[in-house]
Amino acid sequence: MNSMKVADFMHRRPVVFTEELPIEAAVERLLQSHQRGGPVVDKDRKVIGFLSEQDCLAAMLCDTYHKEMSANVADCMFRGDVLCVFAEDSITDLAQRMDAKKPKVYPVLDDSTRQLVGVISRTDVLGAIDSYFQDSYRRR
Repeated sequence: MNSMKVADFMHRRPVVFTEELPIEAAVERLLQSHQRGGPVVDKDRKVIGFLSEQDCLAAMLCDTYHKEMSANVADCMFRGDVLCVFAEDSITDLAQRMDAKKPKVYPVLDDSTRQLVGVISRTDVLGAIDSYFQDSYRRR
C-alpha cells in the first residue's frame, strides 16, 4: 500500500483562487466544483493561503447583513501555514496524518518546485485505500 502515491489519486485541475477574486466568484467556483475549499495561489502558483466553505459562508453572511458585495478572497482566506502534501508522498502516510482537526482538502505541491499541481481530499484518500482493499480481495 505504500506504493500508492498522492499523485495517483489527486485532482490535477482543482479550483484555485487568487487574492483579488471577489468572494461571490469564489463561492460560484466552489459550488460548481463540489470542492470544499481550495488553495489561494500567487502568480507563480505558490500556495499563499487557503479558502474554505466556512470562510466563504462567514463573508457572504456579513455581506448580506450589510447589503453590499465588497469582500474578496484576500479578506477571507486563511493566511497561516497551509498544510500541504507532495505529489510523491505515500497515501498511507497521508492517511495516518489525517484526523478530525486537520483539513478536508490538501494542496498538492510538486516535490522540486513547490508549485501547486493539484489537491487531494479525505474522500480521495479513503477511495484510494478502498481500491487497494478491493484489489486485495479480488486476488484471493
